[in-house]
Amino acid sequence: GKLEFGTEVVTSADGTISALLGASPGASTSVPIMIQLIERCFKDKVQTPDWQAKLKQLIPSYGQSLSNNEELADATRKRTSEVLGLV
Repeated sequence: GKLEFGTEVVTSADGTISALLGASPGASTSVPIMIQLIERCFKDKVQTPDWQAKLKQLIPSYGQSLSNNEELADATRKRTSEVLGLV
C-alpha cells in the first residue's frame, strides 16, 4: 500500500457514481472539488449552453483563471466579500 495525503475525486468509467476520498475538504478546496465532480459526472450536460449559463450564474468566474486575470480576481473578491457581508 501507499500512504497519500489530500483529497481525490474518483469516478466510475461511465460517470454514474463518484466518491471523494481522503481528508474532509476545507472551504478553500470544496468548491473546486465539487466542480470537478460535476464536470466528470455530467460531461455532456456541462457543455450545453443551459448548464454553462447556470454555472456562470452560480460561479461568475467559472472557466476562467483568477491567477492570470487581476481584474477578475479583484471583482470576485469584492463580490464574495459583499455576499458574505464582510464589507
